[in-house]
Amino acid sequence: MVSRRNKTLASLSLFLAVWAWNVSAAAVKGETAAVDLSSLTAPQIEEQLQNCSLVQALNSHKVATSPLESSLTSKIFAYLFPGSPAVNALLATLYISGPPNFLLALCPPNIDPSSLSVMVAFAVGGLLGDTLFHLLPEIFLGEDEHDKVKFVMVEPNKNLLLGVAIMVGFITFVAMDKGLRIATGGEGGHNHSHGHAHEKPESTATTTGIATSDSKDGVRARKPAANGSSSNSVPEKEEKEINPSVRLGGYLNLIADFTHNITDGLAMSSSFYASPTIGATTTVAVFFHEIPHEVGDFALLIQSGFSKRAAMGAQFVTALGALLGTCIGIAIQELGGNSSSAIEGPGLFGTSLRWGDMLLPFTAGTFLYVGTVAVIPELLETGPDKGKELRKTLTQFAAMFAGAGIMLA
Repeated sequence: MVSRRNKTLASLSLFLAVWAWNVSAAAVKGETAAVDLSSLTAPQIEEQLQNCSLVQALNSHKVATSPLESSLTSKIFAYLFPGSPAVNALLATLYISGPPNFLLALCPPNIDPSSLSVMVAFAVGGLLGDTLFHLLPEIFLGEDEHDKVKFVMVEPNKNLLLGVAIMVGFITFVAMDKGLRIATGGEGGHNHSHGHAHEKPESTATTTGIATSDSKDGVRARKPAANGSSSNSVPEKEEKEINPSVRLGGYLNLIADFTHNITDGLAMSSSFYASPTIGATTTVAVFFHEIPHEVGDFALLIQSGFSKRAAMGAQFVTALGALLGTCIGIAIQELGGNSSSAIEGPGLFGTSLRWGDMLLPFTAGTFLYVGTVAVIPELLETGPDKGKELRKTLTQFAAMFAGAGIMLA
C-alpha cells in the first residue's frame, strides 16, 4: 500500500520533470528562433550540427572504430603536394605536362600509334576509375572526413545543376571533336587515344631514270652498254610530298590538343579546391592518360611532315594550354568561390552552389567523353586473326582493370 507521502513525492517529481522539459524546449525554441535560418550557409549549418551531442557522440565513435592511418600513398601525395590548393594545382600541371613531353625525346619518329593500345586501355581505366570512384561521389555527396560524420542536405535544383554541368563538359568535347572532323573534311577527329588508324600520309613519288608501269606505254628494255650497265642508268631518287589534307590535319590536331590541355588544367584546379585527395588522384589519372596522348600526337605530327624537333616543340607549346587552364580554374575558384567558402548572398539559382563548384562536374563530363567515346571505339577494333585478337583483348582488359585499381589504392 502506497503511503500518502510517497504519492506526494511521486507527483512532485513528475511535475518537476515536466517543468524542466518545457523550460529546455522553450530555450531551444527561443535559440532557434533567434537564428535566421535563411541566412545560414551550408558550412554554417554543418558547424551548428557538429555542436549537437548526438553528432559529437557519433564523431567519437567514428574516431574510435576507424583510427587514422597514414598510408604510403598519402605520404607520397603529401610530399608532392605540400601547399595551398592553388600551389598544388600548379605543381600538378607541371607533373602532367613535363615528363610526358620529355619522354618524346626517346620516341622513334616512326612509332605506330596503334601499338599504344595497351597503354591507352590502362589510361582509360584510370580516367574512368577516377571519375566513378572519386569525382562523381565528391560532386554529389562530398568527401568523407576521418574525424567527423558528414550530412548531405538535399536542395531544390542543386543536383540538377550539377548534372547539367556534367553534360556541358561532355557536350563540349563532342562539339570540339565534331568541329575538327568538319574542318578536316570528315577524315577523323581528335581521338585522344590516337589509335584510330592514323593513316600514313599519302605520298606521290617522282623518280628520275627508269619509270615502271604496267601499261603498254611502260618501260621498254634498253640495250645494255658494253660494260653491262644501262647507258641511261640514273640512281633513283624519291621525293615525298605530304598530302595537304594530312598536313592540315596535323595543325588542326595541335589546336584540339591545346584545347584539351586547357580542360586538363581546369581539372587540376577544380579537383584540388575540392580536396587534396581528389586532386592527387585526378593528377595520377591525367598523368597516365597524357603519356599515350602525347606520344600519339607526336606520331601524328611526324606523319604530317613535322621533323622530330619541330614536333617536340609543337607539343611543348600545346602543353602550355594546361597551365592556362589551371590559371583560369584558380581565378574562377578564388573570385567565384565555392559552397565551402564564406561568401554572403545566394548561390546559383537559389542553391548553395557557386561558380567554382561547377568546374568539378564539368571535368567529370570531359573525362567521361575521353574515357568512352574517344577511346572505346579504338579498343573495339578487331582483326581477322581471332586468337591474336583474343589475347590482345585480354591484355587490354587487364590493363584497364589495373588502371582502375590504382584509383582504389
